[in-house]
Amino acid sequence: MRNKEVSDKLYELAEIAEMAGENPFKIKAYNEAARIIENLTIPIEDLTKKDKLTEIKGIGKGIAEKIQEYLEKGTISKLEELKKIVPETLLEMGKIPGLGAKRVKTLYEKLNIKTIDELKGAALAHSISTLDGFGEKLEENILKSINEIRDKRNVRFLLGIAYPLASEIVGKLKENSPVDKITVCGSLRRMKETIGDIDILVTSKKSEKVMDYFVSMPLVKSINAKGDTKSSIITFEGIQVDLRVVEPSSYGAAIQYFTGSKEHNVRLREIAIKKNLKLNEYGLFDIDSGRKVGGEKEERIYEILGLQFIPPEMREDRGEIELAQRYEIPELIKISDIKGDFHVHSNYSDGSNTIEEMALYAKSLGYEYIVVSDHAKALGVAHGLSLERFKEQKKEIEQINKKVHPFKVFQGVELNILSDGSVDFEDKDLSFFDVCLAGIHTGMNQEESQITKRVIRTLNTKGVRVFVHPTGRIINGRDEYKIDVEKVFEEGKKNKSVFEINASFERLDLNDVNSKNAVFNYGLKIEIGTDAHSTNSMENMFYGVGVARRAWLTKESVINTMRIKALESYLRGEL
Repeated sequence: MRNKEVSDKLYELAEIAEMAGENPFKIKAYNEAARIIENLTIPIEDLTKKDKLTEIKGIGKGIAEKIQEYLEKGTISKLEELKKIVPETLLEMGKIPGLGAKRVKTLYEKLNIKTIDELKGAALAHSISTLDGFGEKLEENILKSINEIRDKRNVRFLLGIAYPLASEIVGKLKENSPVDKITVCGSLRRMKETIGDIDILVTSKKSEKVMDYFVSMPLVKSINAKGDTKSSIITFEGIQVDLRVVEPSSYGAAIQYFTGSKEHNVRLREIAIKKNLKLNEYGLFDIDSGRKVGGEKEERIYEILGLQFIPPEMREDRGEIELAQRYEIPELIKISDIKGDFHVHSNYSDGSNTIEEMALYAKSLGYEYIVVSDHAKALGVAHGLSLERFKEQKKEIEQINKKVHPFKVFQGVELNILSDGSVDFEDKDLSFFDVCLAGIHTGMNQEESQITKRVIRTLNTKGVRVFVHPTGRIINGRDEYKIDVEKVFEEGKKNKSVFEINASFERLDLNDVNSKNAVFNYGLKIEIGTDAHSTNSMENMFYGVGVARRAWLTKESVINTMRIKALESYLRGEL
């Protein structure tokens, strides 16, 4: 699946077009198309082959031609044309947090800065802070960001990029090569928010044919190594994929070993030694006789060690082994437990699809409801709605609910937590909505005490029920803002607030550690919402459930596992 590759090219085209002073409407269209493709769950190359690109809202004929050109030739002529005007080194500068195309253009025009080294020199000389719209704080952040970028040694990829890629590889191997069994292992199987590489294990009687096909797949950019039982490739996304063929008698032990984590495996080996056993990727062996006592099945490894089977997502040595020794591993939440999406957007604000389209897609996923939570008025950049506009929306939702019954669209709102902790509307107006969500979208650079105070005031606002994307992070893009989560959880407990696991794979916020803390130490309830801005993005629920499983959550802790009647009672405060 080349979605990430194509979206990156369109983002690059938008950025360089802005630096070149191109039409703002074209730039906006490039960015919108890139965002849509990035969140697609269908391979972009499949849509291109079927000539269905223009059926996607936000992708017109011109952009479709550019996508087709890139997939066929590996280049976009418009991008190459602009690169002759704009130095390519400016694109590198544009990736520095706080800059962006407009500021990079200003630095180039005013100070003739073309490279990151020149940028660093100008920041050290305090030349940048003298420019209008920059200032000392931005200058400090530029230096900090340059140092952080150069300190990064290991690139890690988003779960939502790696997982579809691994699924595609598994599907193609099953279809086109003689594999018998196949499993994706490593941090991907544990559903970590980022992964370093992809590990795949197979059994096969014809390993050479498996390897021949693996290294010849269209998604292979380069081959690191090719052997009879192990090969390694680099995909066009830049992700390393290692494929190993193992003996059937060792398959379970190998899955356990290569799933990890390292810390979890160390603990298992310690338990094995106490039982006079040796555990490795080939099996579980009696130390005295050398006899293999387990290895074919992963579950059997845990059983022999006197442990309840531990789901892969829990294997981080955070207390799961002690739980397994007592046979108290809970039944973790599953994607099939989700009855509705608690956070979606429509084209009333900054979404791509109508409310009815979002509802019908959710219904096709087997859901009973969605919460349409379009942005409120203070967030102008996302076309936030006035109360009057929400009243118009309510009429449409009422008509849609008649069409889709017994499915239900709840009218929510995503309020903005303003600089003083107030929200977009007066308290008396919040009862208009079925449920009010609130989140921080601006003022993220405030001190910890200020942000914490803002959030606590919002949580004490009658009518606000849910705190969304609570730490504000964008994985690999923006750090969490400074917030005292313990104080916020404590306040949330007093007010029976609900905290979100935002299932967008760029956010996954709350993360697993904070989610576990919220539920087990503070007794808080969680909602999992995709923050979907298009129908396809609702598929990201899978990643949010992955976070919940890593947090050891059961369905009882997540409110959108409730059936529709129970949820209605819960929102009325009856449960």
